Amino acid sequence: MPEGVWICWRFSWQITPRLLLDLTTSTDRDKAKPAFDAMMTMQKIDIATLEAAVNAN
Repeated sequence: MPEGVWICWRFSWQITPRLLLDLTTSTDRDKAKPAFDAMMTMQKIDIATLEAAVNAN
């Protein structure tokens, strides 16, 4: 590789909690919808809030 050449790899990723996927993709629509709706209001994932949304129904 020529001197002075930079290679830049840009990755955008987030670690996704398993429970987030389980709640938002559940085949039980009564669980998945409130979990998904709650998730869409978040800037950072809050598992306790997701669980509360599911358990409120």
